[in-house]
Amino acid sequence: MERWSGRVVIVTGASSGIGAALVERLVKCGVKVVGCARHIQPIENLCVKLNGENGSLLAVKCDVTNEDEVLSLIERTREHFGGVDVCINNAGVAHTATFLSGTTENWKDMTNVNIMGVAMVTREAVKDMRSRGVNDGHIININSLSGHRVSGTSGPGLNFYRMTKYAMTAMTECIRGELRKMKTKIRISQVSLGLTKTDIYQKIAGVSEEEAERYYSSRPHLGIGDIVDAVIYQLSAPPSVEVNDIIIRATQQVA
Repeated sequence: MERWSGRVVIVTGASSGIGAALVERLVKCGVKVVGCARHIQPIENLCVKLNGENGSLLAVKCDVTNEDEVLSLIERTREHFGGVDVCINNAGVAHTATFLSGTTENWKDMTNVNIMGVAMVTREAVKDMRSRGVNDGHIININSLSGHRVSGTSGPGLNFYRMTKYAMTAMTECIRGELRKMKTKIRISQVSLGLTKTDIYQKIAGVSEEEAERYYSSRPHLGIGDIVDAVIYQLSAPPSVEVNDIIIRATQQVA
């Protein structure tokens, strides 16, 4: 990670869970981090917590589904740090929504965050990199095993979510091809994770923290640190190596 010290990383969905953990690890590695999310207060709290570490953190309020806010995110990054070198698309949302009974509102929310948001942030980040002659940048998409298979212990309730994650897998490969045709050495990767203990189950199922704890304790699952380690591994690869996709799940996870 030494070569990223002093460089600039955008992390979306940085207010909690994997995003917040990524921000903390990167700042401690000496990276200049722009953490963004719809809710900025938790990131501002992180700014206080990480004050005095090797790197630094800028908190930016950004809804990745809003193009004006995405453009503002890149502009704020340029004004504060000079531009972006790495973009980690971590923001994501899941609802219980099948194709035959799900609500249009939930479909739109997942499509806008998981597909359109990732596409817009990536487009603007690459534009900024290329405008500044950055030829060793990196895009990392936080994906899911749901982007690789339609079966799963969660049943059909997450079918529309799975579709958006399949789209992320396709998007990542399509962008890889576009970057290659541009003859740039900007890399793109994704981490496709299995069941990971975050607050997402609590949000999807609408259960208490205690019920969520019982859910995870009865199933093999990953910790947030496991995902952060995977991202650091991708970033740590030499510029001549592109770790395309890390598929990671707990030992003995059923599917």
